[in-house]
Amino acid sequence: MTRRLPNPSSPVTRAGARQRMGGILFGLWLAIVPVKFGNPVIFAAMLGTPQDFSEMLFAAWPVAWGGIALCVVALAAGLISKWSARPPIWIGGALLGWFAWTILSSFRGEAAALPLIHLTLFQFTGCIVCFAAGLFGLSELRDWRPVWIGVALGLAVIVGTALDQHFGGLEATRQWFLEQPAALRTGLDTPEFRQKMLSDRVFGTFLYPNALAGGLLLLLPVALTGIWQWRPSSLLRWGLGGVLAVGSLAALYWSRSKSGWLIGLVMAALALWRVPGKLKFTLLIGLMGLGIAVFVGSHRSYFEKGASSLSARLDYWRAAAEMIGRRPLLGYGPGTFQLQYAAIKPPEAEMAKLAHNDYLQQGCDSGLPALLAYSAFILGSIGLLYRGSRRSSLRFSLWLGAFAFATQGLTEFGLYIPGLAWPFFLFLGWLWGSSDAQDTAGRASLGPIQIDKVSPAS
Repeated sequence: MTRRLPNPSSPVTRAGARQRMGGILFGLWLAIVPVKFGNPVIFAAMLGTPQDFSEMLFAAWPVAWGGIALCVVALAAGLISKWSARPPIWIGGALLGWFAWTILSSFRGEAAALPLIHLTLFQFTGCIVCFAAGLFGLSELRDWRPVWIGVALGLAVIVGTALDQHFGGLEATRQWFLEQPAALRTGLDTPEFRQKMLSDRVFGTFLYPNALAGGLLLLLPVALTGIWQWRPSSLLRWGLGGVLAVGSLAALYWSRSKSGWLIGLVMAALALWRVPGKLKFTLLIGLMGLGIAVFVGSHRSYFEKGASSLSARLDYWRAAAEMIGRRPLLGYGPGTFQLQYAAIKPPEAEMAKLAHNDYLQQGCDSGLPALLAYSAFILGSIGLLYRGSRRSSLRFSLWLGAFAFATQGLTEFGLYIPGLAWPFFLFLGWLWGSSDAQDTAGRASLGPIQIDKVSPAS
């Protein structure tokens, strides 16, 4: 009997091709964006355009190139989208309300603040695009192997860069800097660059060590889940997962990120809580004891010196609260915290360009309505999505990374870093777009990859 070949023009064949291409584009996007866009958007002036292949490969990319990245993720979503996902109305309303209010507040900004405002609005637009791409596109993907492979490759580059910095890369950069002409050193010698060069804290492909910690915590759960569900052999699975996990933990430790280490402990405790049986209580006690001991031992001198970074953050937060009190409705314009802080900070206080609290910064930049809407969207999503994540390894890993980003936002500024915020909003949209019906109908034939069926998160 003659075997009938599939018709390449049939709807089923075309849909399969779109699925494959969409998955590949999502994977490439997740491999590149966290690696190449690890600087806050307000630092756009510090980033030049790569002049040759070497700079393209090793240097951070300009913020403007993020527009191309957003077109790619929108194309990936458009290839496979069915426009069927519907998160709770108040979640969508909170997200769009926050975005609309930041646009409204931008009209209150002064002329000198317009470059910062435009960059920040571009960043927030990217967040909306990525959430929509996850909600309507990535949640419809039948085979997520290209996605986790992309996440794992990007994470491997970040970790490898951080480890290289620890084992001589930072010292080599210091020597390179000292050997450059005086004119070049003057152009690079900013407070941020000087702090990085004088410190032994690794930062990977990001601008700050704490941002590196945020990237590790956001991406590692998804990468490990993909490796674990990949089944060519148990030995290879354990080997790859073990190398990536150990390397990420080492990079997290050498980043000296205090909040990152504590959030990582909470994430590990939440993951262990899913382990069946009574053994999990013993593991939890041992993990928490070891983690706290490592934290106290590695940061003892920091606390003995008076916890300077915590004191600095308290200055930022008091200033942000004062700004909210002065302009509670529309704030001073998105991304303009640094302009107001320079004018009202105590003379002895450390200067900062961002408030080191994503939630408070929405209030001082765009007013209380923006603060409340953003907080409702982020905290409401994390709270409601947890229920639907508990019985699915994939969703739990996505939720765990999203939880880390949302929690670190209390002390850092990940919302203003495309390499952190855009994957976070993509993952959050993916979580909201998943449903029982999609799992049953669309993901039953994943081959080696198995995704558990769960009830809707909402």
